Amino acid sequence: MTTIDQTPYGRLETEGRLFNAVLKAPTADGDRFAYRGDFALKFQDKLADEARPPDFCMEQILTLSNKGDAQIPVMAGYLHNFEYLQSVVDVLGDLLGPDGKYFMFCNNVDLSKTFSVTMDGKSFYVFPCDESSVWKEMLELLRIDKNDVKKMSTVDKTEYVLNAALDFDDTFEEISFEKGVEEMEPVKNRNENRPV
Repeated sequence: MTTIDQTPYGRLETEGRLFNAVLKAPTADGDRFAYRGDFALKFQDKLADEARPPDFCMEQILTLSNKGDAQIPVMAGYLHNFEYLQSVVDVLGDLLGPDGKYFMFCNNVDLSKTFSVTMDGKSFYVFPCDESSVWKEMLELLRIDKNDVKKMSTVDKTEYVLNAALDFDDTFEEISFEKGVEEMEPVKNRNENRPV
């Protein structure tokens, strides 16, 4: 059975970066480890021993890796601000590889835009995401009918979708991170229009 410390997520667990996990378990065959939840990208300053929530995270993550992998082979996640992609690269560092498939859904990217960004030799597919979820967007992107996975367990569903993601090979316009920041839209206030 693969344990988290035998995967790239072990370091993130040790650093206290794994939050709100809905799945943190080995796959059915025990050869891989799957994770669904958030990665803390920036922590708030700690006062004494008070536990404070992260300043911001990569959210709704879907990822899995094989036992013994040094790098994360596939990952999808949500960023409320495209600019946080720099923090993803800084925090995950060598846990990301040049051959990995990384899907970033960003709230403040123009809804008509889809592009690729390469940073430090790691390539990211970047998609807009507003009032949807990474799960729904990945099913649509990979042309998976939700009925095909409906009766599966959470870990089997996650593995099924991420296996399809590993085979994804569409190409999109390649732009620089700087151009993406220049063209991104204002960051939306998540609490706007919510009842008090």
